[in-house]
Amino acid sequence: MWVFSMSHQHRLLLVSRSFQQPALVSQFASYHVTAARLNPEDSSSRIKPVVKRGRKVSDGWQDRERPFQQRQWKNESTVLQKPSQRMGDDRRVSSELRKLCLEDFPSERERPVRQKSTVDSKSEDFEVVFGISPCLLALTQGRRKARKLFVKDGEASHRASVLKVCEEAHKSGVQVHRVSKRDLDKMCEGRVHQGVCLQASPLRFLTEKNTDSAANIKHNTPPLWLILEGIQDPMNLGAILRSSYFLGVDRVASSLHNSCPLSPVVSKASSGVMEAMGVYGYKNLEEMLKSKATQGWEVVGTVGADAGESEVPVTKCSDFKMTKPTLLLMGGEGEGLSKDLLSLCHTLLTIPPGRDLFPGVESLNVSVAAGILLHSLMFSRRSKR
Repeated sequence: MWVFSMSHQHRLLLVSRSFQQPALVSQFASYHVTAARLNPEDSSSRIKPVVKRGRKVSDGWQDRERPFQQRQWKNESTVLQKPSQRMGDDRRVSSELRKLCLEDFPSERERPVRQKSTVDSKSEDFEVVFGISPCLLALTQGRRKARKLFVKDGEASHRASVLKVCEEAHKSGVQVHRVSKRDLDKMCEGRVHQGVCLQASPLRFLTEKNTDSAANIKHNTPPLWLILEGIQDPMNLGAILRSSYFLGVDRVASSLHNSCPLSPVVSKASSGVMEAMGVYGYKNLEEMLKSKATQGWEVVGTVGADAGESEVPVTKCSDFKMTKPTLLLMGGEGEGLSKDLLSLCHTLLTIPPGRDLFPGVESLNVSVAAGILLHSLMFSRRSKR
């Protein structure tokens, strides 16, 4: 009985060494158990080495099982072969399994040859616009001089939105290049490009020379201009432009000093609105405000809920009624409007909070506050009409 146990343990040890091939464990285990039961008297003795065709095989069971192992691994390795090696064996593997295999081994994919074209980093007259909407509007609005369009290589290039951008590029005579995702990431410094980047000339702030006088009387309603002072975060500026365009603001103007430029980041944050809606720039906002005030425009500033005492009357935005041409002033993220501009305001608007506020969160993000105030003023203008 003791001899049988030792022999059985010895054979289980052989089985444990074969765990590197998990698909064969069950076959090996069943073989040893059956052999031990049929020949218990031989279980204590080792199988003598067998010389076969000039080669020494250590164990007879390995000699008998090796062809079976080879067949098993040959069948399983078929799935992992390259497409050029499978040849006629493709019929044995489903299309879904082949697709999964190719996704697990991207180096084996059959990719079209990409055009090795990158952005000319030495050119200072061009910048990289990224994102579906910014690229599409940059191509259709014609305010930029487009140079090259870069599209992510692969299935993503067949999306309807990407094809639309490529179509507009072809219409404008802009070269289209297929590049890798890594190349696109480098072009836009790791930002979300949605598979497209456009090398084009930069956008500048507009001046009074670009003013369209007919825009102010387009709907026989008093115009509303949004005046920004010291907005430094491009994400905030982009969000403000998007809200202004959506709500129907007639003009957006910004101070040129201490403000962020009209960069591709602003364009992406605005969902491309910056490509269609011109933004005016002023070196001296005080002179412009004084000039508009003499023409009958109402200058309206904005303050937080904890503005305290002020010589200028403070009104809730919901109580203000827009009855004449209006300039709405919004200050920067940190300090708000400067004292010089606050002194020129006829009234100040505030957004009342809906609860008692903890210290440090007494105000809203400037882009959120701009959306609320613009909606309130535009609603009062429509109700007046």
